[in-house]
Amino acid sequence: MGIKDLTKLIRAHAPDAIKENLIKNYFGRKIAIDASMSIYQFLIAVRQTEGKQLTDDSGETTSHLMGTFYRTIRMVENGIKPVYVFDGKPPTLKSGELEKRKGRREENEASLKEAVEEGNLENQEKFEKRTVKATKEHNDECRRLLKLMGIPFIIAPCEAEAQCAALARAGKVYASGSEDMDTLCFSTPILLRKLTFSEAKKEPIMEIYLDKVLEGLGVTMDEFIDLCILLGCDYCDSIKGIGPHRAFNLIKEHKSIEKVLINLDKKKHPVSEDWPFAEARELFRKPEILEDDNIDIKWTDPDEEGVVDFLVKEKNFNEERVRKGVQKLKKNRKTVVQGRLDGFFTTAPKDSTSESEKPLKLGKRKTEDKKGGVKKKVDTKKSGSKGKPRR
Repeated sequence: MGIKDLTKLIRAHAPDAIKENLIKNYFGRKIAIDASMSIYQFLIAVRQTEGKQLTDDSGETTSHLMGTFYRTIRMVENGIKPVYVFDGKPPTLKSGELEKRKGRREENEASLKEAVEEGNLENQEKFEKRTVKATKEHNDECRRLLKLMGIPFIIAPCEAEAQCAALARAGKVYASGSEDMDTLCFSTPILLRKLTFSEAKKEPIMEIYLDKVLEGLGVTMDEFIDLCILLGCDYCDSIKGIGPHRAFNLIKEHKSIEKVLINLDKKKHPVSEDWPFAEARELFRKPEILEDDNIDIKWTDPDEEGVVDFLVKEKNFNEERVRKGVQKLKKNRKTVVQGRLDGFFTTAPKDSTSESEKPLKLGKRKTEDKKGGVKKKVDTKKSGSKGKPRR
């Protein structure tokens, strides 16, 4: 679900926080991709002309593999070095949201059955998309394909968005790529949306800067997290009758959910005694993630015959197209990506986890050479440069 109406709120109060960019302008960038969200998108978007999901000869869905293969190649062709991050075990607090999704899916399955019986093709396509679920098998197959393609992936201990944000904060990657706005609540410095969209859509990449979001909204990181909880997140419901603008005004006035509740008219806006806002806040502040020392990100040469065996022989993909795709991977793997002008120096990111009002400080950070290796540390205090790092 993400955070309800957060994008609208940012556009209204912090428009400078959102930029639009072309995918080619991310050449040389390492980006952490929310794999689970991407797979879900592929299952919905990658379809046959009659609206049905792509399948192999045995009737098994292959839309997720088609999307992963060709959308990844598109990123690589534009000089992006993606690292996919998969969800681990969902937090216990999310179980309520997952149950709601299950209930909605069952309702849509009943509506889909009715549409099929009536021969209503329009409703059939609509409800079929609403019944989509990314399964363990879908995730396993995508990981197998990525390994054969030479694309690194990480299985997070919990939420993929939290791990993507952690990689971006640590400087392992330039940004987090996800459609879920709650990635900002996990303190990613930069969020990229629409990165895995089809090229045919001609959609520019939406780039959202957390520091500018906080500045434009006039809130600290802690206040921003409380605002997002009031808007409605995966971990707890919003308060009945509190819309986005009212939620924003309440946080601006009272600074925290605790003080909002003290001053709220409970008759107009009833709040359950066990409303788990504090637990949700803690999950955003201190998510379960893999630490930097336990993460080794490496891109390798693709296994062409392995990809062909999997996609062509097992999944009935077109061999000529698959081999051309693998050749593109090989070509861009060998191509030396020129260093970005902003890659010579770096600044330490603002610590937005709790004391976001602190001024930006410059310090020593590791820089990378053109082959992705680590060079000696550059003291930006002495250099005086203000550019962003090439990651």
